[in-house]
Amino acid sequence: MEQTINTSKKVNVGTQSKKKKKMNWVPYALIAPTLIMIAAFLFYPMLTVFYYSFQHYDISAPFYDGFAGLDNYIQIFTNDKMFLPALANSAKWVLSQVSLQLIFGLGFALLLNQTFKLRGLVRAVAFIPWAISGVLTSVMWMLMYNEHMGVFNDILMRLGIIDRPVAFLASTTSAFIAVVIAELWRGIPFFAVTLLASLQSIPEDLYEAARVDGASRSQQLFYITLPQLKRTIVLTTLLRSVWEFNNVDLLYNLTGGGPADSTMTYAMYIANTAVHGTNFGYGSALTIVAFVILTVIAAIYLKISKFEEA
Repeated sequence: MEQTINTSKKVNVGTQSKKKKKMNWVPYALIAPTLIMIAAFLFYPMLTVFYYSFQHYDISAPFYDGFAGLDNYIQIFTNDKMFLPALANSAKWVLSQVSLQLIFGLGFALLLNQTFKLRGLVRAVAFIPWAISGVLTSVMWMLMYNEHMGVFNDILMRLGIIDRPVAFLASTTSAFIAVVIAELWRGIPFFAVTLLASLQSIPEDLYEAARVDGASRSQQLFYITLPQLKRTIVLTTLLRSVWEFNNVDLLYNLTGGGPADSTMTYAMYIANTAVHGTNFGYGSALTIVAFVILTVIAAIYLKISKFEEA
């Protein structure tokens, strides 16, 4: 009798283990479509770019196509006169955009976190610039900066600040500032929304205890709000830095990298080299260099900011 019971138990255990083995494949089957999509649209293009970076691949000169070895990389660091200026422009672009967007975004988040009438409507309106496409944003600001019918020239002339219309996007002294303002308008809502979400997760008890102890608003900001927002700030600034480094649409439509390469960022230089210049091999090498630079900077930034400890 006992032997029969033990045998049945073994059969049941064996059956259950088989069922478990069959069920273990279910999660993999569910995530398989996502993994296939990632491999098809992310990893394959990355490998393709890496492959072409070691090739001479120019559509306008197909007779020179072939294996290049390290020639493209050697040319970038030794003979490319546009490499360092474009990298410097990208550094200025990223630092100005991320810092200003963070400051203004934090200010808007603090305002939107207050209680007032029609707060939901104001929050929705504040998010509109982020929802507008880059091409449409470029057209809007191009019209506003227009020398003949732009609203900025009209306002400045009415205020007596300028005597005649100024071509903001055609001047080497004002073009960079003009595109920074345009991108700033589009990027502030990203920080405002993400920081607002984090602000709402901060316990109100902390502020009540601080007020009881006599802490001012500035002390509450620096000793409660900012420390609580550290993780969000580190992550959003890192993401935004990568996005701004790779920003092409607004710059391409407003200035195309000009005038006189004053707004020629590294991403714009890659686009001009690969797309307009049809030199996909050299453009791929520039892209790999950008990938390495961003990876190193991101690793250093996360290490310095102690993101994992936060």
